[in-house]
Amino acid sequence: MKFSLSSRRVFALAAAASAMLALAAPARAADPLSVGILIPGSKSDKGWMESGYDGLTAAQKTFGPKVKVQMIENINYADMEQALTNLASKNALVIGVGGQTQAAVLKVAKRFPKTKFSIVGGNKGEELPNVAGYDVKQAEIAFVAGAAAAMLSKNGAVSYVGGMEIPSIVNAGKEFGNGAKYINPKIKYFENYTGDFDNVAKSKEATLAAIAQGADVHYHILNLGLRGMEQAAKEKGTKIIGSYTDRCGSDPLYPAYSITGVGYQVQYAIKEAVAGTWKAGYKPFGLAMGPQASDMVICGGTAEQKSRLDQIKKDIQSGKIKVLEG
Repeated sequence: MKFSLSSRRVFALAAAASAMLALAAPARAADPLSVGILIPGSKSDKGWMESGYDGLTAAQKTFGPKVKVQMIENINYADMEQALTNLASKNALVIGVGGQTQAAVLKVAKRFPKTKFSIVGGNKGEELPNVAGYDVKQAEIAFVAGAAAAMLSKNGAVSYVGGMEIPSIVNAGKEFGNGAKYINPKIKYFENYTGDFDNVAKSKEATLAAIAQGADVHYHILNLGLRGMEQAAKEKGTKIIGSYTDRCGSDPLYPAYSITGVGYQVQYAIKEAVAGTWKAGYKPFGLAMGPQASDMVICGGTAEQKSRLDQIKKDIQSGKIKVLEG
């Protein structure tokens, strides 16, 4: 087929116009990052789960339409694998909030190699190319919380209640006691585990037992079980060091808070995935990542208390004070 000079000109002009229209057309918005998040407990537990949920809502506010979220909460351990499978089949990034999700995440991740998985509270273990484990280093900040508890205790006795008796929770309990003894070598320390992060009755019973032996400041790694500790403390006039988020001024029952950056890690996972810089593997957070990731605050604390806690944090980071993993 032959083109005349005029027809060639018409063809060239039409092609140029088409190209200009293509360039002028607005670029198609990228599809939002689909995020599935498993919060095994209640998102309003005033603890670990709520901190994770706060991080999720903060990320949604930051990224807006760039992310689309599917959330599952309040899941029994027996149903965790099924819940994660559901999330993995529909999302590009799946976040498990809590070390108790790690075993199920590792199983499900093998079946969904193209899906990214982040574990908030993950520990060193089996490494997969699509799984990131973020270690909040609870034992590290628990030592500092123990020091704060010893400063606040009037009776010279403090207590700790943990949920499941797993290494990260036990190590945090040990270091809370070590931190208290660092300030007061003669302090009495009571440590208990309920076997359940959400059992209100058992955590209340454990706290009352410690109070009966003189404990007047308590620390915890609990979810809804914290309600039981609160009941005991209110009944007996004792105090609690809160975990995970700084809520100073919100409740006189809490004179201090440890920050363990659960929400910060949820935001970190989403931010990295949105930016295309998400990486698999174990990543420690803790004090080295700054106050958003890990810190200790005595509400209205004295300059001397703050200075002492700041020095303890520096000594942990330098290795002068050695703490357990987890």
